[in-house]
Amino acid sequence: MALKRENGAEQPYIPAGIFKIRLPFIHYRWEISECLQAILMCATCLGAIPVLQDVLGVPYEVAWSMVIINGFFYNMHSLLGDPVVPGWITPAIPLVTAFLTLSEQGPDRTQTMIALQLMVGLIFLFMGITGLASKIIGAIPDAIKAGILVGAGFSAIMGEFKEGGRAGLYPTTVIIGSLIAYFLLFSLLFKRMKAKNKLWYMVGNFGMLPAIIIAIIIGPLSGELPPPNLVLGSIIKIPEFGAIWNTLSPFSIGFPGIGKFISVIPTAIAVYIIAFGDFVSSEQLLRTADEVRQDEKIDFNANRSNIVSAIRNLVQAFICPYPSLCGPLWAAVTAAVAERYKDGRKSMDSIFSGVGTFRWSTFICVALVPVASFVQPILPAALSLTLIVQGFVCCQIGLSMIHSDSERGLAGVMASVLAIKGATWGLAVGVILYILINGTFKNPEPAKNAANA
Repeated sequence: MALKRENGAEQPYIPAGIFKIRLPFIHYRWEISECLQAILMCATCLGAIPVLQDVLGVPYEVAWSMVIINGFFYNMHSLLGDPVVPGWITPAIPLVTAFLTLSEQGPDRTQTMIALQLMVGLIFLFMGITGLASKIIGAIPDAIKAGILVGAGFSAIMGEFKEGGRAGLYPTTVIIGSLIAYFLLFSLLFKRMKAKNKLWYMVGNFGMLPAIIIAIIIGPLSGELPPPNLVLGSIIKIPEFGAIWNTLSPFSIGFPGIGKFISVIPTAIAVYIIAFGDFVSSEQLLRTADEVRQDEKIDFNANRSNIVSAIRNLVQAFICPYPSLCGPLWAAVTAAVAERYKDGRKSMDSIFSGVGTFRWSTFICVALVPVASFVQPILPAALSLTLIVQGFVCCQIGLSMIHSDSERGLAGVMASVLAIKGATWGLAVGVILYILINGTFKNPEPAKNAANA
């Protein structure tokens, strides 16, 4: 049985410097709802397989093995005290893949990927160790933060609905699944239904899972996706460590040269700018949850989150370079966990019991052959639903941070430029506009804010 938490205190942990070690079943309880969600939500994790095959040219079995390894490292966040569900640096995927295609597929492209992931990891590490992460998050004006978040939301939605996007390839599945996910996660009507009816309350506890189930049904019925194919011959997929090491590790194919590291610097900076939005999202999501739940003190530390993300990127660059990179937040699922967390301690004992259960469960599920084979046909749709929900969450949080007409206009322009031209352009435009409009790079005083509203 997990250790008990006193009312208003932090969840029990083992202190280790900046880290707070928490083990499932010992420092937090196992949550059935998050475990069940993970069984099918792991389809999004497995959605990296086509990206790995296309970008790095690895066969399906090797790509699947890489997903399992990546899934194991996800657990570092809840293990070391970061109260979020981590994920990819999702909005950066188009930027990264476009950059990698400039190199020839094979060892040259893989070395470019290794150099990029190492550089991203070093930036995370520098920001975390120096303490600049927390200082930057606190110093950057809310309108700039909002522009980053809304821009990330625009990018996620635009990527799905652009020509050739998944919403066009699987319109019925994606649109109906997205509407159901929005209704279950964000609808005020559904919240009232949950309060009055135990059945709807139980459905709501499963977050995005019902939307994924609907996608599994609608995809084959609409003819957009093949039906699930349950494979029962074996139970657990053992990762092909040898093949990964021989084809992807710099210890086998050679380390990138200095020129490679120099060439990836602009892209690495842009990726961190995008990832910075995840730290802002994490802070806001957990702050709103903490305000509702007075029985638990949630300690979110941006420096710690940066360091954990750095460790994941640096280690994987050496053994399993990953084009999706290792980001600090899966916004859609963290939002779903936070919403259920707000229902009270009986619903979810601790924020760590929710995020920890979910991530350990997805790691187990991506390695289970029956589960992976069953969800394989809906991998593109599951990834699309996640991105569309993430777009909603980013816009919702970003817009809630701004309160004056000038801030709203600035954030909107910055978000549009970021979504169309990329993170570097978006940030540059936002900073210049903010200084031109406010004459400073500080948040306006409350009285001035109210006067402009």
